[in-house]
Amino acid sequence: MTSTSTPPGLARFNTLEEHAALTALHEACASTAWAKRLLAARPYATPEDLYAGSDAAMAELTVADLEEAMAGHPPIGRPKAGDPTSAREQRGMSGASDALKAEMLELNLAYQERFGHVFLICATGRTGEQMRDAVRERIGNPPEREREIVRTELGKINRIRLARLVEED
Repeated sequence: MTSTSTPPGLARFNTLEEHAALTALHEACASTAWAKRLLAARPYATPEDLYAGSDAAMAELTVADLEEAMAGHPPIGRPKAGDPTSAREQRGMSGASDALKAEMLELNLAYQERFGHVFLICATGRTGEQMRDAVRERIGNPPEREREIVRTELGKINRIRLARLVEED
């Protein structure tokens, strides 16, 4: 594939100085191991190559790496102040009733107490009710099963964030 067919955002990412590229990747995912693996595989010919690299890196993350990645995510219903990414991703909670927001806070706390980390879900396009129903369903999972669900959800989030990165001009 020629450089003229590489999307401008991907071409820019491919040529970023290492520190700047690592910073951009950390904005997508807080896992250092994930970011370093993607960084080491540059340049990417297509966005699909980058997404496949992300999926492969996600599959290899250790429990500690997953914990590092999850630490970069705020609880559902409480996006980080001044962070347009988490606010955009959690948009489904912005119009939720006070009762639903209070219920999500309680569920988030119960989930965090059970598993030791925030409830992680790819919230993009989900309503507040869908997120509430998901945490209700998942809170009963065994920790090993929940860790694999978190890995899958994190992979979805990373793909969405990487798409935004490579689509930027």
